[in-house]
Amino acid sequence: MESLIKFVQDEFVTKKEFPEFSAGDTITVYYEIKEGAKTRTQFYRGVVIQKKGSGSSQTFTIRKMSGTVGVERIFPINLPALQKIEVNKRGKVRRARIFYFRNLTGKKARIKERRMK
Repeated sequence: MESLIKFVQDEFVTKKEFPEFSAGDTITVYYEIKEGAKTRTQFYRGVVIQKKGSGSSQTFTIRKMSGTVGVERIFPINLPALQKIEVNKRGKVRRARIFYFRNLTGKKARIKERRMK
C-alpha cells in the first residue's frame, strides 16, 4: 500500500525545484498571500531548525526573531503558494534538528558560517 501511495505522489504531484538547504542555514522563503481578490508576495527569513519527512510530504521549520520574541513557522515543501527559496548563509551545525537553538539568546544564538570549498 505504501509503495502505491509513493508511486501516485511521484507521478501526479508537481515538484518545484528549490536549492538544497539543511538545518542551521539561514534562508528566505517567498510565498504568496491572497487577501480577497488581491495577491501579494511576502517573505520569511530565518534559520532552518529542522527538515522532516520525505518526498512530497516533506516539511521544514524556520525560526526567526521578531523583536525579542522567537517565531517559528512550518512550511510544506510542496505548498502551492511557495514561490522561491533563497539560501542566504550556510550554517555549520552538528545536528539535523537544532531545537537547542530555541533556548539560546544574544551572542550564543549565532551559528558559524560553513566555508565553501
